[in-house]
Amino acid sequence: MRCPYCRHADSRVVDSREADDGQLIRRRRSCPECGKRFTTVEEAVLAVVKRSGVTEPFSRTKIIGGVRKACQGRPVDEDSIALLAQRVEETVRAKGAAEIPSHEVGLAILGPLRDLDEVAYLRFASVYRSFDSLADFEREIETLRAAARAREDAGAGATGA
Repeated sequence: MRCPYCRHADSRVVDSREADDGQLIRRRRSCPECGKRFTTVEEAVLAVVKRSGVTEPFSRTKIIGGVRKACQGRPVDEDSIALLAQRVEETVRAKGAAEIPSHEVGLAILGPLRDLDEVAYLRFASVYRSFDSLADFEREIETLRAAARAREDAGAGATGA
């Protein structure tokens, strides 16, 4: 790391600390040439590989925009959408890869969105999975119904009914 004061090409790390829940690393550095200290902030960049092969930086804002469109007209508040986007980012970053295919980002959205609002989930899934017939919607709705029945059965078993 080049010293911002004397432009010397090297510096020594004095201290390192994680910030922003481990997303950033703050390093305190010392220049061996002029002796001055300075701080650097390093951030791991997560890249999304699109179907076309183009790579772009991960954007929580794009997640929020896509989910907001799916939730349009639904009783879902902005805080819930922001929390969903944060969960998605945490999920894809937890994979530990520098690059992640866009379809994995879509899969990471589907689960939390299904829990948030089933209609918004259907809207998003219909675009993400390229539904092209009524049968595609019917299949997905039946999957949602089966999951709801399983939750009800599990809840009834837990209460002893």
